[in-house]
Amino acid sequence: MTATMTWVGLDVHARSTHAAALDRESGELSRARFGAGVDPVVEWLRELPQPVYACYEAGPTGYALYRAAEAAGVRVEVVAPSKTPRAAADRVKTDRKDAELLVRLLLAGSLSVVAVPSATFEAARDLARAREQVRADLARLRHRVSKLLLRYGRVYDGGGTWTQAHRAWLAAQRFDHVPTELAYLDALAAVDGLLARRAALDERLSLLAAEPEHWPTVARLRCFRGIETLSALVLQLEIGDFARFQRPGQLAAWLGLVPSLHQSGETETRGSITKTGSGFARRILVEAAWHYLREPRIGATLANRQAGQPDHVLQIAWRAQHRLYRLQRRLRARGEPGNLAVVATARELACFLWAAAVAP
Repeated sequence: MTATMTWVGLDVHARSTHAAALDRESGELSRARFGAGVDPVVEWLRELPQPVYACYEAGPTGYALYRAAEAAGVRVEVVAPSKTPRAAADRVKTDRKDAELLVRLLLAGSLSVVAVPSATFEAARDLARAREQVRADLARLRHRVSKLLLRYGRVYDGGGTWTQAHRAWLAAQRFDHVPTELAYLDALAAVDGLLARRAALDERLSLLAAEPEHWPTVARLRCFRGIETLSALVLQLEIGDFARFQRPGQLAAWLGLVPSLHQSGETETRGSITKTGSGFARRILVEAAWHYLREPRIGATLANRQAGQPDHVLQIAWRAQHRLYRLQRRLRARGEPGNLAVVATARELACFLWAAAVAP
């Protein structure tokens, strides 16, 4: 690091990039501005006195600049914007000032580098997130259909909703006015279309989970109650390399499952969970945590998922069932809200998953 001749901070946006370069020997600060695209930025970095060490904040522009610079042999890091130190009294924010701040913090070693996934890994993550978007759209459309029916006094009383029997009941509904009928049929057709899209994505994701890049970790995560193939794949894609976390508590903190804390002097206040990191992975863990309300057992489905896995991984999963079941019972017995108990269970479940993923 001491041999680096030029330090560069980049403030990257969709249609512009501001750059600030600091020469280590002379201390001279130079600036540049570029339009859209990454090629001019990479070419400018290559023309600077070498070697170059540059950075930019993670954001909606993704990792295109990082990969283009890596292909050109220029060292560029992506840093976490949430951990960039900023002066509380600074009320003037410009792209040029942001680039200068980044280069000075980079030189001081005050930035946190984020893990950049490979192109194939990010592509798989895109597919998993597409499925999550379809799930959310489907929930909204189903809600829209049920509320339209409710406005006209149509309430299904045949048991669970969105079953085959419920779908047949929905298809039999008729309305006196043609516009209402058309609106209802359009919403119902949209639900059917999303169901078909979700099934197609599920099939493709199942094939993706079986690929050598993902299966070793997915197979271990599937050993836990409440985590099937798709959930395991999502966790593996969202978290990435579990081994980059030195302790399980670091993973729980990264997932935003730890309580917020404000301490000043003799006062210490704990609040709700921080909700940092991947909200997608956090939702999967919270949903899985509900399964630990039941007493520990290994049913036929879970036994099939655990078949062929190392004994020490199965022991971790079995210990998780006992500990998380006791945790839920203890928290609920002392009057804690159910949601709080489930989130606490999700936090410890993440720690057990880390242990299984990094085990030999």
